Amino acid sequence: MRVEIWSDISCPWCYVGKARFAQGLAAFAHAGEVEVVHRSYELDPHRPHGDSALMVDVLAREFGHTLDQAHAFQDRVSASARAEGLEYRTDVATHGNTFDIHRLLHHAKARGRQDALLTLVYRADFAEERSVFDPEVLVALALEAGLDEGEVRGVLADPAAHAEDVRADERQAAEVGVRGVPFFVIDRRYGTSGAQHADTFTHTLEQAWASRPLTSFGATEAATCGPDGTCSSPS
Repeated sequence: MRVEIWSDISCPWCYVGKARFAQGLAAFAHAGEVEVVHRSYELDPHRPHGDSALMVDVLAREFGHTLDQAHAFQDRVSASARAEGLEYRTDVATHGNTFDIHRLLHHAKARGRQDALLTLVYRADFAEERSVFDPEVLVALALEAGLDEGEVRGVLADPAAHAEDVRADERQAAEVGVRGVPFFVIDRRYGTSGAQHADTFTHTLEQAWASRPLTSFGATEAATCGPDGTCSSPS
């Protein structure tokens, strides 16, 4: 069974959702038979490269929140992160253009180190005083994840390296109806959005496993219509 996870580095709920999904997967009886694939999604693709700012400032300045609302949002995310054993520092969490990071994650995927690098990048962005929008920080994180320094520098120096891989992920996101992240798709049949709790992920995996090998795809919370002409709304 394959689980595809669309996410962005600048998304705090993706950071929390990754941890919750890992817990839900660990409780799933067939976890060893699940392939997890991380896919690219940019929340702010039009932001200039190299332009980054503290998350709380971006929320207040660019997304219509008051400063108090931005701080309250950050506090909620921080509390949720701590509940999952994650550190989240509201004074360092940063937002910016993530295209180069996604390109590097595709390189890491080709080397079997994608999940390791993604974990390190999230931690650096949300819990440490290291800017993932600094190329030298990215190189250091990649080395920590077990990647080759020369290859990493080559990817970052070549804007075309893995660029099409990122775009392909984003085209697929549009095809399956991703409108926000994190978004989880199981075998292209089940979709669930958001940083659900671990037990919800486990239940969804169990449902997907039990229903194999159905071939229809649908979001778990979407309205449906049956062959008798009746339609239902999500509860």
